[in-house]
Amino acid sequence: MTQKYDAVIIGAGHNGLTCAFYLAQAGLKVRILERRDIVGGAAVTEEFHPGFRNSVASYTVSLLQPKVIRDMRLAEHGYRVIERPISNFLPQEDGGYLKLGGGLERTQAEFARFSAADAATLPAYYDALEGVAEVLRSLALKSPPNVGEGLRTLIAGASQGWGLSKLGMEAKRDVLDLFTKSATSFLGQWFESEAVKAAFGFDAVVGNYASPDTPGSAYVLLHHVFGEVNGKKGAWGHCIGGMGTITQIMAEVCRKSGVEISLESPVAEVLVDGDTVAGVKLESGEEIAAKRVIANVGPKLLYGKMLPEHHQPADFRRRMRGYKAGGGTFRMNVALSELPRFTSLPEPGEHHQSGIIIAPTLDYMDKAFLDAKAHGWSKRPIVEMLIPSTVDDSLAPPGQHVASLFCQQFAPELPDGRDWDAEEDAAADTIIDTVEAHAPGFRASILGRQVLSPKGLYRKFGLVGGDIMHGHMSLDQLWSARPVLGHGAYRGPVKGLYMCGAGNHPGGGVTGAPGHNCAQEVLADGGSFRRFAAV
Repeated sequence: MTQKYDAVIIGAGHNGLTCAFYLAQAGLKVRILERRDIVGGAAVTEEFHPGFRNSVASYTVSLLQPKVIRDMRLAEHGYRVIERPISNFLPQEDGGYLKLGGGLERTQAEFARFSAADAATLPAYYDALEGVAEVLRSLALKSPPNVGEGLRTLIAGASQGWGLSKLGMEAKRDVLDLFTKSATSFLGQWFESEAVKAAFGFDAVVGNYASPDTPGSAYVLLHHVFGEVNGKKGAWGHCIGGMGTITQIMAEVCRKSGVEISLESPVAEVLVDGDTVAGVKLESGEEIAAKRVIANVGPKLLYGKMLPEHHQPADFRRRMRGYKAGGGTFRMNVALSELPRFTSLPEPGEHHQSGIIIAPTLDYMDKAFLDAKAHGWSKRPIVEMLIPSTVDDSLAPPGQHVASLFCQQFAPELPDGRDWDAEEDAAADTIIDTVEAHAPGFRASILGRQVLSPKGLYRKFGLVGGDIMHGHMSLDQLWSARPVLGHGAYRGPVKGLYMCGAGNHPGGGVTGAPGHNCAQEVLADGGSFRRFAAV
C-alpha cells in the first residue's frame, strides 16, 4: 500500500470537502479521492455549449449551513449569492400567473387575486411552518442519537427532543402533520386556491419520486424551507459563477489546510482487515492505506458496490437492499438566444430571476407521477426553470442566456425493459414542449442543450436512480434511521468506516451538514472533540 492516511474520503462533493476541512483543521492527514476530473460532485459549473456555462446538476442556494460558510471563510474567497427578488413564478393554465415571495404583504396581495381567505391565512401558515422549521433547523448540525448505545442514546435523544417538547400543542400537531401527511392533505387544511396550494406543494415533489398525495410528502416540503440566503430565512439565491464556485472555493480552502485531493481516482473497493477498515482500492489496482474511510457517496453505492457483502452483517445488508433511492429527476441545461416570453407575462422582469415553475395545480403534479409510473415519464412533466444569467453575465455571451430545467416525475428505471439512453432525447423534447406551451418561441431560442436522465445522473455523478437526495426523505429514512437504524450517527457497520453524504442526517441539498457532523463524530472517536468545537 501507499502512504497511510488518518482519513481517506471517497468523493469530492461539497460534504466530502466540508468533512475534510474540519478533519484537517484538527490535525488529521486527509486525502480525498474523486472519480471525475473536477471536484464538486453534483455541485459543479461546466461549459455545456460553446460560450455557455451553467450549474450542471445542483443549481440554486439556500440550505448551505451558515456555520460552514463562516468556518471555511467562503465569502473571503469569493463566495457570493444574489437573492431572488421573488421566490417563484407559476404560469397558470388559464393564461394567468401567480408570484410567490417578495415579502409577506406582497405575497398576500398576490394571493388575494385568487382567494381573500388564503391571503388572510398566509401569516398563520408561515408562523406554523417556521415554528417547526426552527426546531428542526437547530438539529441539522447535531448527530442523531445512535439507537443501540444504551444510556448515551437516551441522553442524546432527550437532549435533541427538548426543543420539540417545548412546542405548544398546536405546533406539536403541525409536527405530526408534516411528518405523516401528504402535501395535498396538509395544504388542504390551510388553503382553498389550487394555485396557492401548488405554489407551496411544488417543494414536496422536488427530488421526490412521489405524488403530492403520497403520505409523508409534506415533510419534503418542510425540508426545503430550512435554509437562508445572506441571513434571510427561507430565501433562495443564485451563486455567482454557478454552484461549482462553492465547491472550487471549498477545495481551495481544503488544500490550504493540508488536504490532498486526487482527481480521476475512482474507488473500487473499501478494504477491510478483520473487523476494521484498512483503506481503499482504486479501479487502477492501487491500494491506499487509511485508519478511517469516509464515504461521500450514497448508501446504495457504498454498500451495493464498494463494501463487499461478507463484511456487512446479514440484517444490515438486507435492510440496505431495501433502502429506497430513486428521485425521478431529469436535468437539462439549455443555451438560449433570448429570454423566454411567457404568454402570461411576456416582457423581461423579476419573474425571469425567480424559480419559474410549470406545475399549476397539485392534481397536475399527481397526474405527472401516475404518468411516470405507467409510461416512464409524464406527458406533462413538472418543470422548474432558473435563468441565472439574468444576474450573472459570466455564464453566457452578451444578450444571451442559460437556463436550468429541473424536471420531476421521470422513472428511475423505465418500464418494459426500455433504456434511458435510447429515450432521453424524446423525454427532453417533451420537457421543451411543456415550456413551449407557456412560452411560445422557447424551442426556437434554444442554441444547445445538455440532457441528463436519471441514468445519466448516475453515470455522471454516481446518483443511484438519479436521486439527488441519496435516498428517499421518508419517515423511515430520516434522523436516526438515515440510512438505517443503528447507523444514523455517520458510522458504518465496520470499525473505521464513516458516511458523510446526503444519505445521512439531515438529508439532501447543498447543506454541508452531513460533512460537518461526520467530522464531529470522527474526531470524537479519536478524542479530538474539543479541537473540533473550537474551529
